[in-house]
Amino acid sequence: MKTMQVRYKLWLEEGEHVFGEGLFELLQEIDRLGSINQAARSLKMSYRQAWGQVKKAEERLGQRLLFTRIGGETGGGAELTPEGRSLVQRYRQFKNEAAGAIETAFQRYFG
Repeated sequence: MKTMQVRYKLWLEEGEHVFGEGLFELLQEIDRLGSINQAARSLKMSYRQAWGQVKKAEERLGQRLLFTRIGGETGGGAELTPEGRSLVQRYRQFKNEAAGAIETAFQRYFG
């Protein structure tokens, strides 16, 4: 038998998609780079697409995920709100724990 691997996707929803891997990566990049525009570029997406994802998630969650500063001579920027930072941290922990549980079950049944 060939060697198999388990694959899966995780996301959170409340009737509709609320949070998943794409927004998780985007928020991590915004946190790392301090800019929606730079984070979008890093992930090969448009600024409009990135900003749209953030705004849609904020509406669905009922809380702000980012503080933003308008550009100008000193430049704009963005940083995670405490709620945004908490969401990213909890999702990371959830994702890691889920990966471990899935790998354990996979090994039990197919390993």
